[in-house]
Amino acid sequence: MASRSLGGLSGSRGSKKSLSARNAAVERRNLITVCRFSVKTLIDRSCFETIDDSSPEFNNFAAVLEQILSHRLKGQVTWFGYESPRSFWDYIRVACRKVSQNCICSIENMENVSSSRAKGRAWIRVALMEKHLSEYISTALRDFKTTRRFYDDGAIVLGEEANVLAGMLLGLNAIDFSFCLKGEGLDGTFPAVIDYTPYLKFEQSSDSISSDEEELRTFGSSDSESSTPENAGPPLIMDESSWFNKCKRVRQKYQLTLEQKGYLEELLRLRENQLSDSVSQNKVLLQRIEDSDLAHKLEKEQLEYIIVELQDQLTVLKNNDLRSRQELTAHLTNQWPSPGALDVNAVALDTLLYRKHNKQCKSYQSLEQLSAEVSLSQASLDPSHSQEGDGKQDSFNFIGEGKEDTPSLLGLCGSLTSVASYKSLTSLKSNDCLASPTAEMKSPGRTPS
Repeated sequence: MASRSLGGLSGSRGSKKSLSARNAAVERRNLITVCRFSVKTLIDRSCFETIDDSSPEFNNFAAVLEQILSHRLKGQVTWFGYESPRSFWDYIRVACRKVSQNCICSIENMENVSSSRAKGRAWIRVALMEKHLSEYISTALRDFKTTRRFYDDGAIVLGEEANVLAGMLLGLNAIDFSFCLKGEGLDGTFPAVIDYTPYLKFEQSSDSISSDEEELRTFGSSDSESSTPENAGPPLIMDESSWFNKCKRVRQKYQLTLEQKGYLEELLRLRENQLSDSVSQNKVLLQRIEDSDLAHKLEKEQLEYIIVELQDQLTVLKNNDLRSRQELTAHLTNQWPSPGALDVNAVALDTLLYRKHNKQCKSYQSLEQLSAEVSLSQASLDPSHSQEGDGKQDSFNFIGEGKEDTPSLLGLCGSLTSVASYKSLTSLKSNDCLASPTAEMKSPGRTPS
């Protein structure tokens, strides 16, 4: 008994699941079929008049599209865990942001539209006037992650019917719509209701018509004359009218197909023109790229040539600089006195300064006396006079002790011993500067100016 009850429960659950799946499939099929009919009626009506808010075909289409986009839409879960209903505008606002030059921001900033449902209805009207409704729907359906986040399983936008819907709405781009975004159609307090009566039509088959006629003949009169074939006129007339109606419908379908064909041809022509323009622009861009590459190569070669030339010039300048340095060094070496003369002059100057430092200074009356003193100092340091006594040698060692041959002393000694320096000294008229040299020289290291 327990197994039977479990089997009955599993069977009831399976039947419920199959029934719910069947109901969901029928609901999706009904909405898609009604949407197809509403699009066709809109296209037919647009051939005779302008479509606006007062058109019943548009109101029916808007209601169908609103119910399709609201089919199995998830509610918004609040912080407290409650689920509040929301409109399809919340999904469109997020999923259609990637559409170029979209109208999302302008609809959000509308002053007379406050509710989410009213904003969704305003978006349908603006998208139809912009002829971008199919593009909006296609872009939203491609964002599968966002669509899955907003809709439950079994929704139309998550099934195969979504692709049919996007292609179906493409035919509405041939219609010029004119809407007022301040009318009663944007009232978001009432849900949209679909009117199915324009799409419901029962066509009786020929077999059922003959059976009805037989029943009317049998139960309508008991006379035998009523069953004669003379009264067969009305059915023939009805058949003629039915054929006339069928011909009219076929003509309308042909006209609709012809208009759609013209629209598609115009669209194809426009796309071909755009493609040819794109190809020409691509060729121009490729030519520009080739020209820029050639110019870049030429500039690179010129820069390499300039670099090589600058390197050659730099090498020549370095060689010239090295040659100039060598010539300058040789010139300075040739102009500089010999080391022996420099040493003798330095010793003579040191002897003279030492004597002056030991307060043996005296006033020279003439330049000849100064030069005689210097010559005596040189004669005392000459190697030929080295045998004059050990006292002088000791004094020479004492004087030369602690002295260093510096460039300043060497140059000055050369100036004192040279003929040019002597001539410059003899040209001086005043002997005051030579009378007391101790006033300027405070130490043995200083030289007279």
